[in-house]
Amino acid sequence: MSSLRRRFLGESSAEPSRDVTPEKDEEVRLVPLSKLRNLTLKTHKRSKRRNGLIFALGGFFGLLVAAFFANQQDVVNLNGLIDMNFYESLLDIIPSGIVKEAKDLQYLEQQHERDATNYDSFSVGLHLQLQGVRALHPVIMIPGVISTGLESWGTEPGSRQYFRKRLWGSWSMMRALIMDKASWKRHVMLDKVTGLDPPHIKLRAAQGFDAADFFITGYWIWNKILENLATIGYDPSNSFTAAYDWRLSYLNLEKRDRYFTRLKSYIELAIATSDTKVVLVSHSMGSQVLYFFFQWVEAPGHGNGGPDWVERHVDSWINISGCMLGALKGYPAVLSGEMKDTAQLNAFAVYGLEKFLAREERAEIFRAMPGISSMLPIGGDAVWGNKTWAPDDLPGQVFSFGTFINFKESNSTQSPGNLTVEESLKYLLTNSDSWYQDQIHNSYSHGVAHTVAEVEDNLKDPRKWINPLETRLPLAPHLKIYCFYGIGKATERSYFYREEPQSSILNVTIDTGFSKGEVDHGVVLAEGDGTVSLLSTGYMCAKGWRMKRYNPAGVQIKTFEMPHEPDRFSPRGDHVDILGRSSLNDLVLRVAGGKGEQIEENIESNIREYAEKVKIYDD
Repeated sequence: MSSLRRRFLGESSAEPSRDVTPEKDEEVRLVPLSKLRNLTLKTHKRSKRRNGLIFALGGFFGLLVAAFFANQQDVVNLNGLIDMNFYESLLDIIPSGIVKEAKDLQYLEQQHERDATNYDSFSVGLHLQLQGVRALHPVIMIPGVISTGLESWGTEPGSRQYFRKRLWGSWSMMRALIMDKASWKRHVMLDKVTGLDPPHIKLRAAQGFDAADFFITGYWIWNKILENLATIGYDPSNSFTAAYDWRLSYLNLEKRDRYFTRLKSYIELAIATSDTKVVLVSHSMGSQVLYFFFQWVEAPGHGNGGPDWVERHVDSWINISGCMLGALKGYPAVLSGEMKDTAQLNAFAVYGLEKFLAREERAEIFRAMPGISSMLPIGGDAVWGNKTWAPDDLPGQVFSFGTFINFKESNSTQSPGNLTVEESLKYLLTNSDSWYQDQIHNSYSHGVAHTVAEVEDNLKDPRKWINPLETRLPLAPHLKIYCFYGIGKATERSYFYREEPQSSILNVTIDTGFSKGEVDHGVVLAEGDGTVSLLSTGYMCAKGWRMKRYNPAGVQIKTFEMPHEPDRFSPRGDHVDILGRSSLNDLVLRVAGGKGEQIEENIESNIREYAEKVKIYDD
């Protein structure tokens, strides 16, 4: 979440201007240009001062962290510090000069925030309001992985201190992790055998708009969309957030929380009170959850909605940055507790991280959250390539993206050699505990159905329901699907590993010492939105759902790509930041207001070229 903009560091709560919308009407300017220039100049003038403060605070925090890790080696004793009320005493510890700088900066930022809010936060909705766009369809939002807060409802002695506090998605999480790591781990990890709550632990997804508008204070997620929806007439009576516990496998979401039963009820109630079909808006993993719901809701013995339930209830599905074919970065997370974010840390940060939360612990935590493993790559070698080829290979590339896990050199006969995506999944499961193998085998499938008969047969198998290459879209000819995602931001595509025999979980780790050409600290980057590869966000929209096997009813698909251009008034194509992008908000509001036909496709990447090279063919 490091790329999310921080309000308390002075960035505007919305972008200072918006991208040109598909509408060609006369431009409506809600901000006088002189005012906008003044706001921009104020931001620039404060930047050096702000950076100096951040540097000073960072240095002070670094000293505290260093002392903390030194305490683990009995170099110093921090018992006195830990016994304090840390938060109330912090201002007494920080040097007075830094405190004064912070107070002055806070005053300036509050002024800037008020100005920016007055002119920016609701500008997209106000612009569309002038064009006659009003709330029409009820809107239900399904958030992505980790963006939903998780709060404790346990009343056993070990949980009472956390009652109704968020152990994921708040500063309470940070405090619990630092002050009582063992207890925090016990609460966030699911039972390894059942995949449900451990004994005496009860963590549940926070509900309502507060569950997903901010991750922690200052890190907005859905807040921008909510602001603009409200501007054209939405409120809690016609818009809902269907938050879920993203740690659970999808079958266990229904088993423990009756999540899909509740989602079905929300949709039916929305229609009963508005007399019009709903618009579903999903982001990231939420798109996989919603796709699973489409299969579940119509399946006999599950949702029992009948073969035309989606046709009768859903007008449109807005799929924002959906990882329909998985997220490649999820693989090293469960394999070795690593990803680009950890691989590119400096030596001091790596030392501190490993002392505090070692990669073996991180891998164990990720594996004990089976929902995360739903994002392991889907489609095997047909989609992601083999040892000599991949559909998104570029001219002049030294090695193919098709070798997903690479070993630059091997020091033992146990080395698996270079592995494709398909081989990598087998390697992960072969070298995992039986409880993790069972969770994956009983919950998910990552293959490809090459015939209509296979697809229809798979509709009876819930393990296949997250996989759009093994199932089909609902028989809903009037359903409309809008695929909105970012492009042009370097994204994890493959990895270089090295053997490490002393590891207690797996004998491999990312080779962070290897940087050459396209390889940066053992990570190979390619096209995507910074989190999810272009093949995952774009293939089904560009080609997969244009095959009759996967879309027999001819559901209309529209794709709108948004380039990542952070230097051009901050239009972000980043996986999460895109939710605050003005052009994305514009498109969402048009669909919700019944004006989706005004949206024209916008494809600027090479996804069509890549999709044609994928080895999946129409009947």
